[in-house]
Amino acid sequence: MIRELKTFIAIARDGTFSAAGDSLGLTQSAVSAQIQKLEQVLGTQLFERTKRTAILNDDGQNALPVAQEIVALFDSLVNRPGLQATAPLLLVGAIASAQPVLLTRALASLRQRIPNARVRVLPGVSLSLLGDVGAGNIDLALMIKPPFALPPELVWQPLLNEPFLLALPPGSKYSDWREALRHEPFVRYDRASFGGRLVEQFLRRKRIAVNESLELDELDAIAGAVEAGIGVALIPHTHTHGGGRFNFRVLPIDEPRFVREVGLVRLRKREGDASVLALAEALEAVAQELG
Repeated sequence: MIRELKTFIAIARDGTFSAAGDSLGLTQSAVSAQIQKLEQVLGTQLFERTKRTAILNDDGQNALPVAQEIVALFDSLVNRPGLQATAPLLLVGAIASAQPVLLTRALASLRQRIPNARVRVLPGVSLSLLGDVGAGNIDLALMIKPPFALPPELVWQPLLNEPFLLALPPGSKYSDWREALRHEPFVRYDRASFGGRLVEQFLRRKRIAVNESLELDELDAIAGAVEAGIGVALIPHTHTHGGGRFNFRVLPIDEPRFVREVGLVRLRKREGDASVLALAEALEAVAQELG
C-alpha cells in the first residue's frame, strides 16, 4: 500500500486529485482509484470532496501523520547502503502472443543496457491492460491497438503489423480461403477482444457467413483447435502462429487492410522514466528486426 499512501500524502499536500496526479505522473482517474482502494482497506473516507478541492476530514487528519511515518520508514529502508544496486521494479503488461518473441528479445536487450533491471510481466487481454496503464497499476502495456481513440494522457507507439491468414487442419481439401470459410467449421477469435473485432469486421465486409463451432481468445488455443481438426480460423501471422510451431496449413488473405497492429501504451507523463524509455526503445528495435 506504499503507492496509495504516497498518493494520499500528495493530495493532502497539493490540495486536489488533479494536482497530485501532475506531481506523481498519474492520471486523475488513477489517483482516484488508488484513494478508493486505500479507503476500502482503512474502512473510512479520508477527504471531504468538492468540485475544486480535496480537504482532509477528521479521519484523514488522523491518518496523515501515520502515513507520512510509514512512507518515511519505507524510504529509509530503500535508501539503505547495499540496496541501491537494485533497480526499481518495472511492471509490464503483455498479451500472450507478444511474449515469446517480441517481449523476451526486448527484455534481453534491456538487461544489456540496464544490468540490474527488474521486470515483472503481467499477462492480460488488451482491454484490461489498457485500463491498468491508465490507472497506474502497470508502467506500460504491449497490446493490440484499440479500435477507438486513446485519451490524451496515454501514448500509443506502433511496433508490428501482423497480417491475418487462414489456418486450416492438415487434411482440409480447400485451397481457396473464401470457400474454406464458407464450408469448414469455424474457430472464432473471441469477438470481445480487439483482435476478434477485426475478424468480425472482416467477415462482415466480405459478407461471409461462417459455421461457428468454437470461440476462443488465446491464439495458442485457437491454433491447437485447428491442428486438432476442429475447424479453420482467421489468426494473425505472429512469429509463433504463422506456421512451423503448429501442424496446420495456411492460406494468405488478399486483403491489405486485414492486419492486427501490436504496439505499446504508456502514460504520457511517464515518457521520461529511464526504465520505461529503455524498454520502449528495445521493443522498437526488436520490432524493426522482426518486421
